Amino acid sequence: MNKAFVRESDDGAPRCPRCGSPGQEVLRDTLRVHVPEPLRESLTESAWFCPFDRCEVVYFDAFQRHLLTDQIRTPVWPKDPEAPLCACFGFTSQDIEADLAEGGVKRTRACVQRAQSAEARCATASPSGQSCVAEVQRYYMQRRQAQG
Repeated sequence: MNKAFVRESDDGAPRCPRCGSPGQEVLRDTLRVHVPEPLRESLTESAWFCPFDRCEVVYFDAFQRHLLTDQIRTPVWPKDPEAPLCACFGFTSQDIEADLAEGGVKRTRACVQRAQSAEARCATASPSGQSCVAEVQRYYMQRRQAQG
């Protein structure tokens, strides 16, 4: 087929070998916290996090080597809905549900403010190595809309 008719990925991010989702690059420091030593050495220096909630792959490299949810030290959001959305401060989906039940945003707002502060440790505490702010806000809005 002529390449002019094939749509290639615009983002250039490596894709999960299982689900094809674009990966989020993670630092070695992130992997040191979440992956036991022998398994960590199975990945190259460059590794990515798979953010797709229904995929068992947590980390992968450019050679399609990967680590699954049961190989990671702690449960990982969004793979495990019981895991914290904010690993730095232990903020969970139950906290958002409590805010919604009360008709407020007290817990959610406090988490976002703390996550934007100097006390956040996103690069190591978060399995993706990313700040939770966007995910917390997305989940809150998604649940709020679902409630009507």
